[in-house]
Amino acid sequence: MPSLCPDAALSAFLGVGCFLCVETILFSLQFSNLLGTVYRRGNLNFTCDGNSVISPVGNRVTVFDLKNNKSDTLPLATRYNVKCVGLSPDGRLAIIVDEGGDALLVSLVCRSVLHHFHFKGSVHSVSFSPDGRKFVVTKGNIAQMYHAPGKKREFNAFVLDKTYFGPYDETTCIDWTDDSRCFVVGSKDMSTWVFGAERWDNLIYYALGGHKDAIVACFFESNSLDLYSLSQDGVLCMWQCDTLPEGLRLKPPAGWKADLLQREQEEEEEEGDRETTIRGKATPAEEEKTGKVKYSRLAKYFFNKEGDFNNLTAAAFHKKSHLLVTGFASGIFHLHELPEFNLIHSLSISDQSIASVAINSSGDWIAFGCSGLGQLLVWEWQSESYVLKQQGHFNSMVALAYSPDGQYIVTGGDDGKVKVWNTLSGFCFVTFTEHSSGVTGVTFTATGYVVVTSSMDGTVRAFDLHRYRNFRTFTSPRPTQFSCVAVDASGEIVSAGAQDSFEIFVWSMQTGRLLDVLSGHEGPISGLCFNPMKSILASASWDKTVRLWDMFDSWRTKETLALTSDALAVTFRPDGAELAVATLNSQITFWDPENAVQTGSIEGRHDLKTGRKELDKITAKHAAKGKAFTTLCYSADGQSILAGGMSKFVCIYHVREQILMKRFEISCNLSLDAMEEFLNRRKMTEFGNLALIDQDAGQEDGVAIPLPGVRKGDMSSRHFKPEIRVTSLRFSPTGRCWAATTTEGLLIFSLDTRVLFDPFELDTSITPGRVREALRQQDFTRAILMALRLNESKLVQEALEAVPSGEIEVVTSSLPELYVEKVLEFLASSFEVSRHLEFYLLWTHRLLMLHGQKLKSRAGTLLPVIQFLQKSIQRHLDDLSKLCSWNRYNMQYALAVSKQRGTKRSLDPLGSEEEAEASEDDSLHLLGGGGRDSEEGMLAES
Repeated sequence: MPSLCPDAALSAFLGVGCFLCVETILFSLQFSNLLGTVYRRGNLNFTCDGNSVISPVGNRVTVFDLKNNKSDTLPLATRYNVKCVGLSPDGRLAIIVDEGGDALLVSLVCRSVLHHFHFKGSVHSVSFSPDGRKFVVTKGNIAQMYHAPGKKREFNAFVLDKTYFGPYDETTCIDWTDDSRCFVVGSKDMSTWVFGAERWDNLIYYALGGHKDAIVACFFESNSLDLYSLSQDGVLCMWQCDTLPEGLRLKPPAGWKADLLQREQEEEEEEGDRETTIRGKATPAEEEKTGKVKYSRLAKYFFNKEGDFNNLTAAAFHKKSHLLVTGFASGIFHLHELPEFNLIHSLSISDQSIASVAINSSGDWIAFGCSGLGQLLVWEWQSESYVLKQQGHFNSMVALAYSPDGQYIVTGGDDGKVKVWNTLSGFCFVTFTEHSSGVTGVTFTATGYVVVTSSMDGTVRAFDLHRYRNFRTFTSPRPTQFSCVAVDASGEIVSAGAQDSFEIFVWSMQTGRLLDVLSGHEGPISGLCFNPMKSILASASWDKTVRLWDMFDSWRTKETLALTSDALAVTFRPDGAELAVATLNSQITFWDPENAVQTGSIEGRHDLKTGRKELDKITAKHAAKGKAFTTLCYSADGQSILAGGMSKFVCIYHVREQILMKRFEISCNLSLDAMEEFLNRRKMTEFGNLALIDQDAGQEDGVAIPLPGVRKGDMSSRHFKPEIRVTSLRFSPTGRCWAATTTEGLLIFSLDTRVLFDPFELDTSITPGRVREALRQQDFTRAILMALRLNESKLVQEALEAVPSGEIEVVTSSLPELYVEKVLEFLASSFEVSRHLEFYLLWTHRLLMLHGQKLKSRAGTLLPVIQFLQKSIQRHLDDLSKLCSWNRYNMQYALAVSKQRGTKRSLDPLGSEEEAEASEDDSLHLLGGGGRDSEEGMLAES
C-alpha cells in the first residue's frame, strides 16, 4: 500500500488536488547542513584568506566561517570517511580523498563536484604546490606528482607526471618549497626524502635519517632548502642545505639524447604528458654524490625534557613567522620559535590525542582537531583566547526538538549532555552537563526559553535559556529510569514515562511538586505526546495500547486504543485532530482521538530498506522483519508524516492518501555498518567472513594486535563500525525544513529556493516585461500580483521595493486575501537576507493590521508562515537590542567618566547644573534608548 503508485505520483506531479503544494515543498527539500559533529578525522585546512576552517566530518566536509560566525556543510559526500583534504593556493579547488582512495575534485566557489578519480590505494596526504601547477599524493611507500587541474584544458583532470620511489614503509607527510622546485616526504621507516619536482642536475633525491621513530611532519624553511623533520617520539632535527634554491640546475640533454628528447617533447605536445619514474636510494654510490646538493644536521632537539613522555601526533609550521606548533597524544600543544627552539606557549586543550593542527595565513590562529572526542578548536595564541570551541556529542544523539520559532534546536545524547544549536549559524552556544546518564527525551516549552529533558539517571530537568542554568529538577518517589518526556501547551504540566515501573509521572512546572502518578500500562512507556490544542496526554507502551489521559478530569483515562503490536512512537497532528502511532510490526496507524476510531494505516516494512550488517547471519530481507519505525513527526501543515528507524532512509507519507511520496537517503557512507543490502562477496572466504578480522589493526588509529606474552596495551580497546540509524525526527514549525538525529550527526534538510520555479495561477499574459511595464505606469498592485503569480523572488522583490513607503497602506488594502499569505511568506524569507529592515517592517505591519481578522480565521494553515515571520523578526530584535544596549552603556560610561574627571564643557545658555544634567539625559535617551525602544515597539506591533 505505501509503495509509490504511478497514478498517484502522476497526479502529484501534475498538481491534481491537494498534492500540488505538498509535493512541491517535499520534492524541493534537500540536504542543507550538518550539525552536532564538527570533526571526525583527517587534516584541517585554513582558506587562503585565513578566515575559515575546512574540517572533514565523516564522509562530508564542513566550512566554518570564523569572521561571520557560520558553518556550512558542502552538498557532497564520499563513499567512505574523508581521510585527507588538499586545498589549492588560490582557495578555489579542493581535492577530497576518502579511506578507500576515491577522490573528488571540488569547486569551493560553486560548491559542486567537478571530477571523480580513484588513486587505487589508500592515500595518506595530498598537497598542492605553492604555484598551483602540481600536486603530490603520498600512497603506500611512494609519492606521485600530478598536474593540477584547471591550468590546461584537457579531458582528464588528473594527469600523472612522476612517481617517486625511495621509502621502504608508508609515506606520511608532504611539504613544498616556496618556489615549487622541490618537495619533501616523510615516512614511517624513520627517513625523510627530498625530491626535485623538475629534472635537476644536482638534486634528484636525497635521503635523511637521524630519527628513531616514524616521521610525523617535515617542513622547509622560507625561501630555502633547509628543512625541519619531526618524529613521533618527540624529536626535532634541523637540516641545513649547502645550496640555495636558485642554485638548482636543470639537467641538459646531450648528443642523441637531446634529439630523442626533442622528438619526445614534440610527441608529448601532440599526445599529452607521459609518466616518468624516479627511484631513490638510501645509500647512493660516491660517484653519484659528487657535484650534488648536500645536507648536514645543525641541531637536534627533544620535546620531552621534563620526562612527561608521550607521542607527538601532529605539527604545523608557519614559514613567515617561524612558528612551530606541535600536538601530542595527551592533548597538550607546544608553540616554539625556530630555529632557536624557544618555547613561547604550552597549553592542554583536550583529554584526547590531537589528530590535526593547522595555522592560518597570518599566523594568528591555530586550529586543532581531536578525533577521540570530536573537538574542533581555534586558538589565538597572542591573546591566549579561543576563537572557536566546538564539540559534538561523544556518543550518538538520541533526541531533538525545535524551538517554537524554529531558531534553535536542542539535542540530547547518550553521553548525558544537552546541547542547544543555532539553526542560522550552525554552532552550539550552550551545553548542559547536569545529567549523569544518557538523555532519552528533550522538548521546548511554548515560550521557547525553557528546555525540559528526561534521562536514564532518574531525573527530569528544566533548563533556562536566559540564564543558562538548571532551575528545576523533577524526581520520582522511587528511583526509576525515564524513557520519554512531554510538556503541555501552557508549559505548566510536565510528564515523563518510566521504563521499569510502567508508570507516568506528572509534575507542576511552577512548584516542582509531583502532582500524580498515572498507572495502567503493563509495559515500558515508549512515547508521550500532548495534544497541542487540549490538555490531553497520549501515552504509547509496549503493552500494545495507547492511552489518552485528560489532565483536567482527575487524571482519568479518557480512552484506550488497542493496537496489533507494541507501540514505539506516538505523535499528534499540529491541529490536534489526528493521532499517529508507530508499532513494532512496521505499521503506522492513524486515529481520531475524539472518537477513538482508527482512520487509516500504512504498511512500511518494505519502505525501510534495511541493510545487512557485516556480521549478520541472515539476509537483509529477513532481517527487515524485525525492524520498524521508531520515530514519527508530522509536517507543519499536517498533510504528510515523516518516519525513520533502523535504516538509512527517512520516509515521507501522504496521510490522507496513505502512499509513500519520497524517501530521503540519510547517508551513503560505507564506513558505517548496515549500509549495503548484500554482503561483499570478496570478504567471504572458505575460512569465514573477513569482517571478523580487524582490518585496521596495527595502524596509527587502529587496535594493536596483542602478541603472545605481551602484557602492554589496552585489552579493552575495540575497533567497530557504528550502525546507521535514525533516532529522532522533527519538522520545523516554520515548515521550511526538518531535522534528523542520526549516526552521522544532526542532519538538516531545507527548501532549496535557488532551483525552485513554482508559478501560481500562471497564464501566458504574465511575463517579467509586463510586470516592469506596470511598475513604470505606477500600477503597483497589478505589478505585485503578476510578480506573485510568476513566483520569482527577484521579481517580487523588485515589485515590492518599487512601492513608495507612503503608498504601502493603499497597496496592502487592495491586495486580495489569497495573495496576502504569499506576501507574508516572501517578507519572512527576505528578513533573513535584506537590509531594508524598516521598509519590510512597514509592509508586515500594514498587512497584519489590515488583514489580521481574515487571517485569524485561517490560523491553522497560516501558522507555519507566521512562525517563520516571527523567527526572522525575533533574530533582528535580538541583534538590534544588544547593539542598542551596548551603545547606550558606552555613552553612559563616557558621560560618567567626563563628569568624574571634571572636564570643562563649552558654555551653554543653561541656567543650572540640574538643567545641564537633564539635557544630557534627554540627549542620551534620544541617542541610545530611543532607537531601541522605537525599534522594539515597531517589532512588537508587527
